[in-house]
Amino acid sequence: MTTIRSWRGLPRPATLGLFLFFCAGFADGALVPFFPLWASSEAGIPVGAIGLLFGCYAGGELLAAPLIGGIADRIGRRPVLIASSLGVGTGFLALFFVHGVVATALVLLLTGICESVLHPTILTAIADVTEPSAHPCWFSMARVSSSAGQILGPACGALLALMSLRSVFLAGGTMLVLGGIVMLLALDETISAGRATGDDDEEYEEEEGLSALLPAFRDGRLAKLLLWVVLFEVAGNWIEAVIPLYAHDAGTLTPSGVGALFAYAAALTVGLQMLVSRMVEARSALWLTVGAGLATILAFALLAASPAMLALIGAVSLCSIAQMLVGPLVPTAVNALAPQARRASYMAASSVAVDLKDSLGPSIGTALYALAPRLPWIAGIPLVAIASLGLGAAIGRARRPSNESKSNPSARPEAVNPPELPVPWSPNPATE
Repeated sequence: MTTIRSWRGLPRPATLGLFLFFCAGFADGALVPFFPLWASSEAGIPVGAIGLLFGCYAGGELLAAPLIGGIADRIGRRPVLIASSLGVGTGFLALFFVHGVVATALVLLLTGICESVLHPTILTAIADVTEPSAHPCWFSMARVSSSAGQILGPACGALLALMSLRSVFLAGGTMLVLGGIVMLLALDETISAGRATGDDDEEYEEEEGLSALLPAFRDGRLAKLLLWVVLFEVAGNWIEAVIPLYAHDAGTLTPSGVGALFAYAAALTVGLQMLVSRMVEARSALWLTVGAGLATILAFALLAASPAMLALIGAVSLCSIAQMLVGPLVPTAVNALAPQARRASYMAASSVAVDLKDSLGPSIGTALYALAPRLPWIAGIPLVAIASLGLGAAIGRARRPSNESKSNPSARPEAVNPPELPVPWSPNPATE
């Protein structure tokens, strides 16, 4: 894998997609670490119920994604990205002004509906204008862009938290509104580019109804892959969701210190993601997921042993390394399974699986924490061990040539057998 030689020669929609990932990462970084603290201190919500508010946000995504997640395949990527980024940004801004649990839950639900199509449509737009062989590299760069935002987001949130925890909503919302305005002014439609190379998708374009919008129920391989993604992500999310409460109750970190801790974790991803990708490019998917599982297990062991500062730093460092290993693998595997005319639908199905971590992860994690402070870390060890093995096997099958490729139009050789790991980017991969 080589470095990019010229940003000016890269497809504009792909680079704009990286910018929008940065905006979304900033918003998440500014909100997520401080939301539990705001809910418990300023909103007066019991600790055991904080996960339910997280669940409202993720619930909006889960309700909407199966029905409208594939809408970008029908009306185009550009209008969906503009509407979703502006909608999520407006929802975050509204959190600054609303009062009460019911109003907050309603705003989070509507914001989640808008967010349900944001990330999968960005990934689809990137896939439209780049070669399949370059997708792992682009998806790695998407993680780097998101993590860059997650450095500035918690840092900005830590400063705003000194004034008011509620003010972090203004920062996150403003950044996503800015992203939507940039998409409105600069983004070109990519759906024609994505279909230009497809010659077997006419039958998919004619499908209508719920079956066309729920690809996980049509593709058993995708459903199995996403099941393991859910298990792995739910357990891994406990580190992000529970550490703010764990560190605060132990007197280890202040709210600003929590923001600095998560900013440090994002900085690791920015600095090491591409290096890690180069170092493990010859490794199999199973090797990578097992490595990620071991890193997460060690993080849980450190947290179970002590809430001290060194343990917290070590845990978030190991969690970041785990995500560096598996982060680019999942969208690459999902894209390998997707027919050209259903890319956005398949990415949306993947997003549903990942979004479950934002619902089940905090809900289960905070509930376990309410029973015993160390229970999430102890319970997470066997769950991560099982999930990492299953996820590696599922990704390997998704990226392996299918015996049905001759009879199944969705299993074109170039779609189901991309390179095992990132390959060099060309200056203009969309036209080569």
